[in-house]
Amino acid sequence: MGGLKVAIVGAGIGGLTAAIALHRRGIEVAVYEKASELRELGAGVAIGANGAKVYAGLGLLDSIARIAGKLTTVSGETWDGRALPGYQWPYPVERTYPLHRAEFQSLLASALPPGTVRFGHECERVVEDDDGVRIDFVGGARARADVLIGADGIHSVIQPLVSERSEPVSEGIMAYRGLIPADRAGVSDRLDSMAMWLGPGQSFLTYPVSDGALLNIVAFVPTDLDVEESWSAPGDVAALAAAYDGWDERVQRVIAAMDTTFRWGIYDRKPLQGWSTDRITLLGDSAHAVTPHLGQGANQAVEDSATLAIMLENACAADIPVRLHRYEDLRIERNRQVREGAREAGQLYRATGLPPARQAERIVAIFDRLELATYDAERVASDALAEPKNYIPPLSEGIPPPPVTVTVAGG
Repeated sequence: MGGLKVAIVGAGIGGLTAAIALHRRGIEVAVYEKASELRELGAGVAIGANGAKVYAGLGLLDSIARIAGKLTTVSGETWDGRALPGYQWPYPVERTYPLHRAEFQSLLASALPPGTVRFGHECERVVEDDDGVRIDFVGGARARADVLIGADGIHSVIQPLVSERSEPVSEGIMAYRGLIPADRAGVSDRLDSMAMWLGPGQSFLTYPVSDGALLNIVAFVPTDLDVEESWSAPGDVAALAAAYDGWDERVQRVIAAMDTTFRWGIYDRKPLQGWSTDRITLLGDSAHAVTPHLGQGANQAVEDSATLAIMLENACAADIPVRLHRYEDLRIERNRQVREGAREAGQLYRATGLPPARQAERIVAIFDRLELATYDAERVASDALAEPKNYIPPLSEGIPPPPVTVTVAGG
């Protein structure tokens, strides 16, 4: 292993992917997760072409493909079942990997050396100094590292260490989520297709996961409630059915096959002014949470992971401040554009009075503008690292001086 030691707080998709990318580049890494084990989240996640490029480089794409749902079609339709003219999924179907989130996290964790992921470690205090970072955990355990990466999600405890606290912002939308076994009556014809139905004020999405053993459902509806950003808040199947009364019979057939559902509040976060100090940085939702309407939450965390690993490869301790700020500069505008695109896509999915052909045209234009099928985070980072060594990146405004001692939870 190389000289650097990196600590990651959070064992979600972004934290685990970053750990793998760093380990592959010879950097010693440990992941600290406050939960006692990886939780069984009944939710799907789709890895698209931009994320798939990273996993191919890490040698994991074949393993991912084995547990992914197998798609032959991706469709956009109106609420009453008419094809959305001109709608085109941004990725080749064969480069779209719909996954069960818990299975995916387990696969990523298994790609790391035993002991890399350390459960039951809840971050309580962080002390940053010229020699690195000390992390104190609830219960008295401590760790030191040269770099601390906050990958602890939209409610990050690390985020306030690097910039003014930024609270999640509701989109005024919630989602019902659920998983249906493949042998359940009425859904067998949906197990090779990702389908989105668009209607006034709401939308409905299905895709297969678990190698076709389950169908994942996400139904977006308006809400004026402060629904917790969670995959485990119980929902009401009868209320879900009532919300889609009169929709395409395929939508109603899927809902009829559901026994349970969960509610998920839809939030993102306004762009941060910056997300790095000299020794601490952020990744994924802790830095730039986005709404799910482009399927880019996980994929942006994967892009972050590849970028950060390349920036830290072969770095010595003295290089860390410049490398972290270069990482931030490479990612911050990209993430801002994706956040805006996701918000715009959600509004288009639920638009009223917009002709379907125009609706599809504008959705496809977002995909193209963000280069979701072609963006190569590793190439972008490698090109940046090849710039002259005396390059000093512009520091984002609003970054405070590195904290000396900060309590982040508990005492």
